[in-house]
Amino acid sequence: MLSAESAALVRATLPAVAGALDEITTRFYDTMFHDRPELLDGMFNRGNQASGAQRRALAGSIAAFATALLDDPDTRPDVLLARIAHKHTAVGVTEDQYTIVHKYLFGAIAEVLSDAVTPEVAAAWDEVYWLMAGALISQEARLYQDAGVQPGEIWRQWTVVERRAETTDVVSFLLRPADGEPAPRARAGQYVSVRVRMSDGVHQLRQYSLSSDPGGELRRITVKRVTGDAYGPDGEVSNLLHDHIREADELTLSAPFGDVFLDDHADAAVPLVLVSAGIGCTPMAGILAHLAAHGSTRPVLVLHADRSPADHALHAETRDLVGQLPGAQAVFWYERPGPEEPASRTGLMDLSETQLPDGATVFLCGPLPFMREVRGQLLSAGVPARRIRYEVFGPDLWLPDTAA
Repeated sequence: MLSAESAALVRATLPAVAGALDEITTRFYDTMFHDRPELLDGMFNRGNQASGAQRRALAGSIAAFATALLDDPDTRPDVLLARIAHKHTAVGVTEDQYTIVHKYLFGAIAEVLSDAVTPEVAAAWDEVYWLMAGALISQEARLYQDAGVQPGEIWRQWTVVERRAETTDVVSFLLRPADGEPAPRARAGQYVSVRVRMSDGVHQLRQYSLSSDPGGELRRITVKRVTGDAYGPDGEVSNLLHDHIREADELTLSAPFGDVFLDDHADAAVPLVLVSAGIGCTPMAGILAHLAAHGSTRPVLVLHADRSPADHALHAETRDLVGQLPGAQAVFWYERPGPEEPASRTGLMDLSETQLPDGATVFLCGPLPFMREVRGQLLSAGVPARRIRYEVFGPDLWLPDTAA
């Protein structure tokens, strides 16, 4: 897919470009937002910009795509891009915006690398960019078509019909389409973007997994309040939802997207292992609810880790859903176990004493350190990487090798 001439130049310059990507992407975003501040209104999350998460995700995706092209020059790494395409469609990215990104990204590359960017080098990396952009544009067009919406026109009003506190810092919102029209098709495990107007008039958005069975006319999201720390500010969207949204209020939601979902056409005999920590339980709850609604007899093993039973969002519901599924069982780990969960295990998730079913498909969601650790345990236990599917909240800072 990459011409031989360009491949040679990209290979020769990849170390220099990769080493400077953090500076390049910082300058790229700073310049683009200075010239095009409207992109911060409902497109880019300010918290991810402040923490650097968006910058690091972009840098990682560019480096990973270029490396994949060099390692396998006859194959375009579309699988690598699928996750990005779903994230893009969930915020309404359109084809014309790739031209805007190209202008500012290549301007930043030229500024940072200066004389090292000869016309030939610029042309080679230009080829890489448009191969990546072309693949994403193609995938995103199909995703918009599958969702039954025009490119970028993903938003719809929903009415809150119930608000329920799950823990001290987690709340669920049950939603119905405000226009009375049927709810869009969604798959268990997918997410929606929530778009809200902040006090300064700027729209911000965040993705939340559907935490109930997506097969009916209602949808549910379960939101953890994000408290800032040294690595980033308070979550603007989560705090607004916690503090201000009540029953009968309206929320703006995108169509459902996400490449990690339960395949209803998969072999029902193939076991499922649902592994989560903290608020990563939300897509797993949606998958369990979907299985229960369809009377599934599929073997399911639910593994969850949390600080304590009181911090475990959707805890009782998960227990109930597991009880409805004849082939399901659950194991919970708590750092601070309590008498309300006497059968739980103490400490962090340790799979050394857990019998994993042969040939299982694994769904994994939670904080990045947790997912790195548990994925390593799964691989050590003999689970092939291709059978481990993971979901990341926010920009994807983790691009593990999925070919093993």
